[in-house]
Amino acid sequence: MSNYTWEYIQKHPQEVKRLLGIDFAQLEQLIEQGKLLHQKKQEEKEKRKIRIIKAGGGCSPKLSIEEQIILTLVYLRHHLTFQVLGLLFQVSESTAHNLFNYWQMLFREELPASLLEQVKKYQENEETIQEELREYELIVDSEEQARERPLDYQTQKEYYSGKQRNHTFKNQFITLPLGSDIVDVVVGRPGPVSDINLCRERLYKFHPEQRLIGDKAYVGEAQIRTPHKKPKKRCDPALS
Repeated sequence: MSNYTWEYIQKHPQEVKRLLGIDFAQLEQLIEQGKLLHQKKQEEKEKRKIRIIKAGGGCSPKLSIEEQIILTLVYLRHHLTFQVLGLLFQVSESTAHNLFNYWQMLFREELPASLLEQVKKYQENEETIQEELREYELIVDSEEQARERPLDYQTQKEYYSGKQRNHTFKNQFITLPLGSDIVDVVVGRPGPVSDINLCRERLYKFHPEQRLIGDKAYVGEAQIRTPHKKPKKRCDPALS
């Protein structure tokens, strides 16, 4: 049962508001409410069930209740796909989808209304969000993360990064200025995928005139402002 995210949050409570949209105290309260609601739901299920084996048998859940609730909040806060959520929490896409639906149903009356409304209205408000983002120059950056060596040879070739001399995943983040909030994230792509091509795959989500800033890896993309290399100083023949 993975508790990595929950352990990180407990060590860095000041990050919770930015990551999940609620503060640490609210999160703790929500988890306690969630455990009570989950227990009540399980008891109701148990009354209707005809058992062949003892209660408590079968496979243990891959994520703790804390992690399941955090997964739900991450989806509500950042509008990630369930594929990305699965990669982040190391579960399958279908498991991420099922967990979100389960906790959304339990929390329908407990979660801050604004979080649920964001999801319901996201598709309708997509153009509005794009217009609001145009007020900012967004930051785009990527990083490579080492992964285990794949067993399959073709997969080894796909994920081998000559730059890192290792098999890697590539992750990309697009944030508001100063990294104050995450706008878009991609995780788990093969390490050799170029930064600029990975970014171009995501630009469809933004307004065609959206301004971004990035490092030299994004030189050549019209929407991204990149640093200009200063020309080398040349000696003036008249002064030599």
